[in-house]
Amino acid sequence: MHRPVLSNPDARRLFLAHHGLTGAPTGPARGAALAGVIDDLGFVQVDSVNTLARAHDLILWSRRQRYRPEALGDLLARDRAVFEHWTHDAAVIPVAFWRHWQHRFARDRTHLAPRWREWQGAAFEDRFDSVLKRIADQGECTSGELAEGEARGSTGWWDWHPSKAALEFLWRTGEIAVARREGFRKVYDLTERVIPDAHRLPAPPLEETLAWAAGAALDRLGFATPTEIAAFFDLIGPDEARDWARAALASGEVVEVDITGADGSLRRSLMRPATLAAPVPQVSDRVRVLSPFDPALRDRARAERLFGFHYRIEIFVPAARRRYGYYVFPLLEGDRLLGRIDMKADRAAGLLRVTALWPEAGVRFGRGRLDRLTAELERLAEFAGLAALEWAPDWLRG
Repeated sequence: MHRPVLSNPDARRLFLAHHGLTGAPTGPARGAALAGVIDDLGFVQVDSVNTLARAHDLILWSRRQRYRPEALGDLLARDRAVFEHWTHDAAVIPVAFWRHWQHRFARDRTHLAPRWREWQGAAFEDRFDSVLKRIADQGECTSGELAEGEARGSTGWWDWHPSKAALEFLWRTGEIAVARREGFRKVYDLTERVIPDAHRLPAPPLEETLAWAAGAALDRLGFATPTEIAAFFDLIGPDEARDWARAALASGEVVEVDITGADGSLRRSLMRPATLAAPVPQVSDRVRVLSPFDPALRDRARAERLFGFHYRIEIFVPAARRRYGYYVFPLLEGDRLLGRIDMKADRAAGLLRVTALWPEAGVRFGRGRLDRLTAELERLAEFAGLAALEWAPDWLRG
């Protein structure tokens, strides 16, 4: 039997729908509604770069433009609806997933210890008991509060004080948790005082977590290869994802489909039968500014295959060799990535300064598209607490 083929336009629309980027970004953006957005995405990456807005805030704002950063702080610190840990990077994750993360804690305990001894030295392990006792007796704390009087390494920015390294290791292995943030500083507490009793359950059998992680990843991606399924939460390996795929194909839980790329090539992927049978979602022609860490673009190779959009962050590229700015924002219109825009918040002047926009090949910024872009940038400026836009004279690049 021939595999079904999903055209590139249909694949793009389906993929964007599963990432919350097809309809208007309206609706409530606090409490249970915001928790639902995060659950639909699976997680939201947390990042400290703040040239305009932090990555996690822009990811959520691009889907619900009534969102404000304090709403995520409430979900973490007050409602305990999310917790912070790692997927492929630091992320906020629905608290209902915490029991599955216990397998991640155990894996990190085994694999990180020898790496961290080489990286940070062995002194951090001597701080475990004192750090846990300090938190148990005196309550939540930051790394700075524990590191007073301690010497840090001298080999680079990532050298930590021993107590800071101990805190991070205890967090990675599940013994403490992030209770809240002060600005962007993590405030830690004992896990039993952060994760609600209803979710602090014994770890399920590993087989259950493997099946859950694979199925939950596919449900959030719409279609995926086993490698992409494994990379989504980073809870399982590619071999485990392939084993799950074989069993799911045999049971009819998934089917194979050829996904058409932007260049016309076909890539065999897995889909739920119900997803394949459902009507292809319609897509708004709204222009959206995306975070460089948006989950729809996190897998740069997949973004290039699906949208023909070659996107890399050039933070570590010398300025003379950068083709674009070091932290440029992708622009999405409908199911097409239009280009990338370089802009920064000038908070002293109250301005969103647009310095450059590089359109993709064949994209023209006529009056209608420019009006839609301007409207979105004005909304973004308001979100960032800025009063107006300022365009550089040569902002539109060839």
